[in-house]
Amino acid sequence: MKLPAPLIEGRLIRRYKRFLADVVLPDGSEVVAHCPNTGSMLGCQPAEARVWLSASDNPRRKLKYTWELVETAPEEVACINTSRPNSQARYAIAQGVVDELEGYGTCRAEVRYGAEKSRIDLHLSDHKSLADAWVEVKNVTLCEDGLGYFPDAVTTRGQKHLRELMAQARAGERAVLLFVVNHTGITSVRPADHIDAAYGRLLREAEAAGVELLAYRADLSGPEGPDGDISLVESVPVILQA
Repeated sequence: MKLPAPLIEGRLIRRYKRFLADVVLPDGSEVVAHCPNTGSMLGCQPAEARVWLSASDNPRRKLKYTWELVETAPEEVACINTSRPNSQARYAIAQGVVDELEGYGTCRAEVRYGAEKSRIDLHLSDHKSLADAWVEVKNVTLCEDGLGYFPDAVTTRGQKHLRELMAQARAGERAVLLFVVNHTGITSVRPADHIDAAYGRLLREAEAAGVELLAYRADLSGPEGPDGDISLVESVPVILQA
């Protein structure tokens, strides 16, 4: 799965008003890029970090550039565009990369479900032998000493999603939480109890109730730096022990 080409390298000046980022391009010019991430982006906006932007020729867009990737540490890259994970997950499932979700004939996005009136990211159906799979996708970019943590801020919305998944599991359906690991330095995923202890407790409760916890890491760097390939390539463990 590829980002819009070609990517444009720059240096981050600052992110502000959540949706905006000032970036210096190689020719010394400064541009304002759209930041497609409403979260805290903890660890993903170091000063003067190398960043990569995609560009649009759509004259109706207010901002030409979109911030896609950031170098968080030497030889470590993260994808900060939170509009990408659902597509990454869907593409990986269709390509047979996610072993646990192979064999489904139909995949629908944003299907309404649940007592709390949610929309599931992906609903998989038409499997020869398995129940429908309700797949919630979460983006993981917070890396601390090679460990990936979710969430990077308190998330009442994420807690709601876990309750909905537990209800599906108890009803006999497959309920799946798929962590899309969009940071090349992450080797495992665990709940960020130090950030949102309530989410950590609920995640462990969900696993005990039958919710399947999966994590797949994206390949974000080519041999000479990011080349726009954000495909999921391998599973990494989800560790719940404190």
